[in-house]
Amino acid sequence: MSNTATMDAKTMQELLAADGGEIKVPKAGDVIEGTVLTVAKNEVYVDIEGIGLGVVRGRELYDESVRLGQLKAGDTVLAQVLEPENKDGNIELSFRAAGQERVWQTLAERLKAKEIIQTKIIEANKGGLMVELNGVVGFLPVSQLATEHYPRVEEGDKNKILEILKSYVGQTFDVQIITADPQEEKLIVSEKAVGEGALREKMGKLHIGDVVEGEVSGIVDFGIFMKFGEGLEGLVHISELAWSRIEHPKDLYKVSQKVQAQIISIDRDRISLSIKRLLADPWLESIKKYQVGQIVTGKITKVTPYGAFVELDPEISGLVHSVELSAEEGKEPGEIVAVGDEKQFKIISIDPADHRLGLSLRAVIASAPAEAK
Repeated sequence: MSNTATMDAKTMQELLAADGGEIKVPKAGDVIEGTVLTVAKNEVYVDIEGIGLGVVRGRELYDESVRLGQLKAGDTVLAQVLEPENKDGNIELSFRAAGQERVWQTLAERLKAKEIIQTKIIEANKGGLMVELNGVVGFLPVSQLATEHYPRVEEGDKNKILEILKSYVGQTFDVQIITADPQEEKLIVSEKAVGEGALREKMGKLHIGDVVEGEVSGIVDFGIFMKFGEGLEGLVHISELAWSRIEHPKDLYKVSQKVQAQIISIDRDRISLSIKRLLADPWLESIKKYQVGQIVTGKITKVTPYGAFVELDPEISGLVHSVELSAEEGKEPGEIVAVGDEKQFKIISIDPADHRLGLSLRAVIASAPAEAK
């Protein structure tokens, strides 16, 4: 069969000569259409009209859209060129590669159309979820999950995050393709992208300074997430939770707790909120009793390489920079003061806008001999 088919088929050189050299010769990678001539156990011969005879063999026969047992003479098929001319003068073809080409082309079209696709979650890992589209396994990163599925876990515990992600296996999500790269065989989808249009429309109605009411939807070490309005969510950073210093947001808030906050920033799909800006600033009232040059008593609360923090009263703390701790050079702050020490300090600066108060220990020490006279 193979020899007869080869004898009947014109070689590429003969075709070129017959058509005056103007015939378009397929090159490797081209997807071409042909008509099935014969179907054998491990090879299929295809007539490529006006060009020659193609052959598909072995593993290149198998593709989801082509069922070898159902192929028959006369069927029209698509195949990808592997080799424009093999040793027998035939075009070496692949159904498998053509199938992959079609799949990625379809995925690219769905990406361009921003099509919303329903897909089942087949697996989970610490980075996100695995899905399958058109027979290709894709990745849905945690960062691309919609608000209702995003894992809010205290202190970012990766094992707890994985537990939540695993609970989604078997569920169906609506997603959009955001990356379809056949060369890298990379397929990435987003659940968050599905609602971006509606989200932007809702966010377009918001203004910086608006006060919103909602509830705590998640607590992390850097702040709390707050749901409000119609499916909107924002972040209250730990620095915007309270005027006083706090160790962890969980010390002040619980999930589902009702809260009120002010919008302080809107950046694309990110909304930043503040709770403390709706409260009176106790620092501004308390600082009125202090002035530059005043000698005060305070307690060391923290020692760092660049200085020490001092609490003057429950609302007011100041910083003694390392150069203001001692006149002696080369000494580390920890060698001069320790947490819990109570000492006298001189106020050398007050900055109400930034809640900063500068203190000096060396100025008090330097003035002590003169006062003793």
